[in-house]
Amino acid sequence: MESSVTIRPEGFDAPDSLVLRAELAAELDEIYSTDSEPGAKPTAADTPVFLIARDERGNPVGCGGLRPIDETTVEIKRMFVRRAARGRGIAQVILQSLETEAAGLGARRVVLETGRGQPEAIRLYENNGYTPIECFGSYRGAPLSLCFESFLDC
Repeated sequence: MESSVTIRPEGFDAPDSLVLRAELAAELDEIYSTDSEPGAKPTAADTPVFLIARDERGNPVGCGGLRPIDETTVEIKRMFVRRAARGRGIAQVILQSLETEAAGLGARRVVLETGRGQPEAIRLYENNGYTPIECFGSYRGAPLSLCFESFLDC
């Protein structure tokens, strides 16, 4: 586990957030050769929590956000760890931090969508107690989408 990573809220459109989200988009384009995300893209207006993970030098190494779906459900959006920082437990720390933030928003349930071409992400979520569900909202019927949920201990 990466002990020297720090995670703090930052704006969805803050400079480092923009850079990390652009890197994520480029990586997804490599995997899927197209923008495969159905539905409305997250925005600063509908993503009240956006976290940036930083290494011991303060460099941004990962991110993740929360978009409320209803009073008790939030969706994880734009969870990402830079390739050079992978394998150090940073994604685990981001996920736990997002769950803490979700509970702070009053959520009891966390849902997410990931793609079939992202086995590491699928493994992370399953290893953290997320269970597969029927895809929801704009992901319903999307051939590349897999959806998961977890219930928070609040």
